[in-house]
Amino acid sequence: PSCLPLQFLSYLGACDRLLKQGYEEGQVEEAMEMFQYSEKKAAEFLHLLAQFNDMGFQQNEIKEVLLLCENQRERALEELVMK
Repeated sequence: PSCLPLQFLSYLGACDRLLKQGYEEGQVEEAMEMFQYSEKKAAEFLHLLAQFNDMGFQQNEIKEVLLLCENQRERALEELVMK
């Protein structure tokens, strides 16, 4: 139990940094959960989500493809284009 507050503070810090990059709170929390609280992977996911969203792809399709392709941009883009 002594580790829990530290993990929680680390999680809050990561969320705060991602929010300061302009991502929405709901998306940040979802990304952190999807990637077992890895700030690096969540940040990659959010960045690619925003990029593909700007290209006109549907958000639910983007999320599915990014998870499937483990945030690999080229593979994800190919999958999205083929849908």
